[in-house]
Amino acid sequence: MAEETRTQIPVEDAEAEKETTEEAAAGTQEETPEESSQTAGEGAEEPAAEEADAEKAEADAKAAEEQESERYMRLMAEFQNFKRRAAREKSDIHAYANEKIIGELLPVLDNFERALQTESGDLESYSKGMELIFTQLKTALEHAGLEEIKALGEEFDPNVHNAVMTEDSEEHEDGRISKVLQKGYKLNDKVIRPSMVAVVRK
Repeated sequence: MAEETRTQIPVEDAEAEKETTEEAAAGTQEETPEESSQTAGEGAEEPAAEEADAEKAEADAKAAEEQESERYMRLMAEFQNFKRRAAREKSDIHAYANEKIIGELLPVLDNFERALQTESGDLESYSKGMELIFTQLKTALEHAGLEEIKALGEEFDPNVHNAVMTEDSEEHEDGRISKVLQKGYKLNDKVIRPSMVAVVRK
């Protein structure tokens, strides 16, 4: 009887040890409610963060688009104002372009009227008066940019001279202008009327 008792005790101990080992293994595999809740929370935070980033990016893009649209509208308004101002200035230039030259010619007109109203038998004084008026007129035109084209004795230049005849001349060389039939003029270096001339051909 003593021997049987000794053989059963190890069997019970082995079974108890087996049960203890299985419970420990099950304990390590089971997840506590706190751990489970924490894991679920981390998974839910990721989509929410991505959605917030997407909304922020969309809001930034919309703000940039509105800013660009506002800048475009401001530029268009400034351009329209510039066009209106330029058109007004152009109209004023056409309307008052001759104001300065007319203002300088008015004294010449006054002197002509005085000369015509004066009754004098002194032809010499009348001639001197006409010369003074002519000088005054010429000065006013020169102030406006008028310049006489040099011609007599100059070498013929088709850009500023208009040859209407040729002639022999002992006084001038071949190709030179011997006579000026009508004076030519430039206005601010632009030829507005070429000189009508006779050119020497030998």
